[in-house]
Amino acid sequence: MDLIESYAQDLRFARRRITQVLLGILLAALVALPWVAPDHVVFLGTLIALYSIGVMGQNLLIGYTGQISFGQAGFLAIGAFAFGHMRVWGAPFLVALAGAGGVAALAGVVVGFPSLRLKGPYLSIATLGFGVAVYQVFVNWEVLSGGRSGLSIARLAPMLGLTGTQTVYYTYVLLLAVFTLATYNIVSSYVGRAFVAIRDSDIAAEVNGVNLTRYKLLAFAISSFYAGVHGALYAQVLGHIEPQIFNIGESLTLFVAVIIGGVASIEGSILGAAFVLLVPKVFSEFREMVPIVYGATILIVLIFEPRGLFGRWLKARLYFQLWPFR
Repeated sequence: MDLIESYAQDLRFARRRITQVLLGILLAALVALPWVAPDHVVFLGTLIALYSIGVMGQNLLIGYTGQISFGQAGFLAIGAFAFGHMRVWGAPFLVALAGAGGVAALAGVVVGFPSLRLKGPYLSIATLGFGVAVYQVFVNWEVLSGGRSGLSIARLAPMLGLTGTQTVYYTYVLLLAVFTLATYNIVSSYVGRAFVAIRDSDIAAEVNGVNLTRYKLLAFAISSFYAGVHGALYAQVLGHIEPQIFNIGESLTLFVAVIIGGVASIEGSILGAAFVLLVPKVFSEFREMVPIVYGATILIVLIFEPRGLFGRWLKARLYFQLWPFR
């Protein structure tokens, strides 16, 4: 009985009272934001929510499974254009969203096969090639991308007396909450432990009964599903998409978010997504500084705080918990 209660305690989203209080404050702030902030701030919050989903998927692949991928832009494009076509055909929002994620997941399984033979920089180069290939396909195949005019997508209709901006914001934040809980369950399950075992030593994992083929492909499928949903939500919020949006820069942005937010950290994925979106806003008058800030921050993180922003948050929280007995 004690063992069951202990395991249930480990699976709780917020284990400590202070964590529950902070989580409650955060949820209250998220609910109140559209009513007290201007529309451009609400739109930024919407972008952070959708980017967080994509970064979580990338973190499952890099942080938990140890498979480095630079092909996420390709999955974003597949999800976005699949979603756009399904919406044009009249599919409901959630159906098109699930379909876009499913199509991206199938592509992820195909791309995942090289991971059975390739590791490290070789796998990175292979996935980078996939991202470039997908970009070229959409650029040159007008049937898929809509040609030079791109693909237009109908906006979400306002609901429950909310404005269009508020409706999109609450929808995306709710989806982020769903994906966050799902990710917690994945990493806390046998699947998550199998991912970590493969990351630490795939040979030892296989000796202990982990099917490398199954779980490496599953990691790519789940990560690609998240990326496909990210691309679909991005397409929906923009209302118009073109292949040029999904270039290699998007893959690098997601990779930067994972490293700076915190590798193998769900909360770090959200912090990383916020970082890569807030920095361009802060340096809006000096756009050329954005890559420099990204690069300098990665160096600082790797040298002084390998666990990223989430690791710094943990240390700050521990400091105040132990104060003044530190």
